[in-house]
Amino acid sequence: MSEPIFGRVVTAMVTPFTREGELDAPRAAQLARRLVEMGSDGLVVTGTTGESPVLATEEKVRLWETVLEAVGDRVPVVAGTGTNCTRDSVHLTRLAERAGASGVMLVTPYYNKPPAEGLLLHFRTIAESTSLPIILYNVPGRTGVNMTPATVARLAEIPNIVALKEASANLDQVTEVLRLVPPGFSVYSGDDSLTLPVLAVGGVGVVSVASHLVAGEIAHMVRAWREGRVEEAARIHRRLFPLFRAMFLTTNPVPVKAALRLAGFDVGPVRPPLCELGSQEEQALAGVMRASGLLA
Repeated sequence: MSEPIFGRVVTAMVTPFTREGELDAPRAAQLARRLVEMGSDGLVVTGTTGESPVLATEEKVRLWETVLEAVGDRVPVVAGTGTNCTRDSVHLTRLAERAGASGVMLVTPYYNKPPAEGLLLHFRTIAESTSLPIILYNVPGRTGVNMTPATVARLAEIPNIVALKEASANLDQVTEVLRLVPPGFSVYSGDDSLTLPVLAVGGVGVVSVASHLVAGEIAHMVRAWREGRVEEAARIHRRLFPLFRAMFLTTNPVPVKAALRLAGFDVGPVRPPLCELGSQEEQALAGVMRASGLLA
């Protein structure tokens, strides 16, 4: 089987900010290089983990250009260009293509709650505006709309829609998607804690948050599974499971930004309307990280 074009451990990269809340592009370049060195074989920049709803268009373009310059010759760099406005998504996608992105990730439109035909129109319109390969992103807990397997299957007929990040936390839904889409269409787990189960039903890897901290171990787990070392993969999964869950003590990316700071690689705060971890949550996160060997 050929390798997926975006890699198998794809980090949904956070966006570094200064203490004043301004974009920290030099830190973004450092983070991108760090993630690749740790074992990420693809990056998503300005996805929802990157706080895309609170980034201005010019900030997104600067981030894409910064990360592409830092690591674009080493791993695929995917631009998050999905919004809840089709016209804006087309505009951002064209800007990402002009910047040199390897592909784009398109989240289902949030708040609008479009029906299936609306989703088809939205994604088809964007796909027809670009030659870039596209990852669809289904995350109903954040958007208020669930993209059904039947809708994904119809979208998979469009030549440059080539992958899905599935974050419904519903393994039955993942299985049904894989049953309906054509061979070669890549399905990624959108939840770190479900990576191994998704691999078991035919997924190719994960678009990960925890890989900011343990990309190499996640890559080891994926490789062990693919090479038939099932129990080894399961052991890694069980060992990392508390960390996977800790990344969602509260709204992503609040915990992972706190975890990076605790681990000695500060990427600054989150932007409002998000807010920092409470002291009890941070103590719980630190305890998990210490047990995982990530803190002295």
